[in-house]
Amino acid sequence: MDFLCAHAGRPAGAITRRDVARALLAVPSGVALVALPDLRRAMMSAGNPLSLPFWESAKATLSSIESGVATVGDVQRWVESTGTEPMLMTPSYFVWPEEDERGPVAAEMFARLVAYLEERVEVGEIDPDALVAGDQEARGAYEELQEHWLSTPLPDGRVPGFAVSDEQDEELFAAWDEEEAFALSELRRIVAGLPEQPELPAGDLEAAAARLRELLAEPGYPGNVLRACAGFDDAPMPDDDGELWLAVAAGIAGPISDLSEGGDALEEFADLDRELSLEDATLADLCAIQHADWLAGVAALTRLGPGVLASPERIARLIAESEDIDVDDQDDDDLDATETLFASVVGLWAQLGIVDRSEVLTPLGWWGLPKALERAWSPAAE
Repeated sequence: MDFLCAHAGRPAGAITRRDVARALLAVPSGVALVALPDLRRAMMSAGNPLSLPFWESAKATLSSIESGVATVGDVQRWVESTGTEPMLMTPSYFVWPEEDERGPVAAEMFARLVAYLEERVEVGEIDPDALVAGDQEARGAYEELQEHWLSTPLPDGRVPGFAVSDEQDEELFAAWDEEEAFALSELRRIVAGLPEQPELPAGDLEAAAARLRELLAEPGYPGNVLRACAGFDDAPMPDDDGELWLAVAAGIAGPISDLSEGGDALEEFADLDRELSLEDATLADLCAIQHADWLAGVAALTRLGPGVLASPERIARLIAESEDIDVDDQDDDDLDATETLFASVVGLWAQLGIVDRSEVLTPLGWWGLPKALERAWSPAAE
């Protein structure tokens, strides 16, 4: 009982089913099973006996854990059946961060929801015994109650669900910016240690830019993907050939915008089983490549120079063998995944003249890749 009260931060008379469940799960299941009868008697002596269905469910869940047949979902649903545990994921797909990953806002909103649910149990609006018995109507009402709370403004105007999501987005963007800044510093360090590159052969950039302008004016793939990567759907294309080429090359490493949705029908977005278009799949591949993989791949190609094979398979191998980044031991599945992602990259590089038809790095690609990557990772102010 002392452990339970300390774990819950409440006196025995105020302990809830959720408090008991969380305390039981905080110790080995065998220990919890042995302690369960004494804990139940202690709760009765404290005038807070809870209910027989709860104690039976606790014994059944702990026994299932001890025997190794309980799933994480089983345990989560049992804790939720206490009537005051927020659902990890709601029917509308709102997901609470894991407890050790919650920021201040998420922690505050989670605690507010727990307190709200305790009030609903107290007035009889939530029936924990019905929840633990698997009553679908009670479960549906429990879900709806939480959905409503998450979407209802608090007195200070904040909407709990949006407040938590906004905090998660801010944390994600901050982590992304930090990773990008580190990758940029590493790129500059690596490039500074390489021999100075010769001047780009005259006419290569102009010819590639001329082909690129024709491509960007055409509808469909790959022009529409390249326009989205460079952000040209929302901004005019530069007149300078070098600026144009670098903007598109940088956009492949860091796409600025998504495809225009003007021609997409609503039913296409509702059909989750439909196959991605070539354009959507390509952009998804580009966005899935990590900074470290871009850094390792471009650094290796820049060191090796023009004439080196830059096929997706070769790039995947160069990344796996790179000394510029920390790479865990990779199996064939990891190499295949990297190769698949860079297949989209190499296909677009060919349109810019970075690689030739044989997927060999060209002098233009050797000159421009590190510059394009630096541009993609540099803050807008630079």
